[in-house]
Amino acid sequence: MIAAPSAVPFWSAEEIEASLRETIAHLHAGGVLAYPTETVYGFGGAVDHDSVESLVRLKSRPPAKPFLLLVSGSDMIERFGLHITPSAARLAARHWPGPLTLVLPGGERRVPRRLRGPEGGVAVRWTPHDGLTRLIRAYGEPITSTSANRPGVPPAMSAAEIVAQWGDAIVRGKLRVLDGGRIPPSEPSTVVDCTGRVPRVIRPGAIPATLLRESAPDLVGDV
Repeated sequence: MIAAPSAVPFWSAEEIEASLRETIAHLHAGGVLAYPTETVYGFGGAVDHDSVESLVRLKSRPPAKPFLLLVSGSDMIERFGLHITPSAARLAARHWPGPLTLVLPGGERRVPRRLRGPEGGVAVRWTPHDGLTRLIRAYGEPITSTSANRPGVPPAMSAAEIVAQWGDAIVRGKLRVLDGGRIPPSEPSTVVDCTGRVPRVIRPGAIPATLLRESAPDLVGDV
């Protein structure tokens, strides 16, 4: 008899700690992980070609749509050769961890092509979700991130939605789902492109541009 697909408890501090060893092993094996953030549930995995391609296949992601990186500190950004521009540094100092995604230049030798936007930048975020931050720190590397949903379907707000839609991938060991409870509705992260001469809002979100301009007065977009 095939076991029914299920999620791994990831709510209390004890559950998070208990999940780390097998979750990190899953990442090292190139598997896809589903996890809660402060905004929606995400899909992600290790930052290498094969892991990224596994994520592309599971998500049925169009080639032109890149993923972002989740980090737990600026040291991870520097190790991947990404450049924190002066404006990005000011924005990160004020709003990270938080719902702010910064598109950074660099990382040509470490970041797979699939993670780059059309202009070559790499989107990076430091989530304030305590459990996910603990996992990334224990893993010691960034993980990729994209919303956990099929094309045209709203992002999942609970682990149960993911289990219902991707049960076969869970049973086959391709997908591991961390259950952090239902996420309350919220705005997505604000995305700021820091690859050009001035920082530019390319997706409005939880942090308004008026607040971002307190740290980066030359910010353009979302006026």
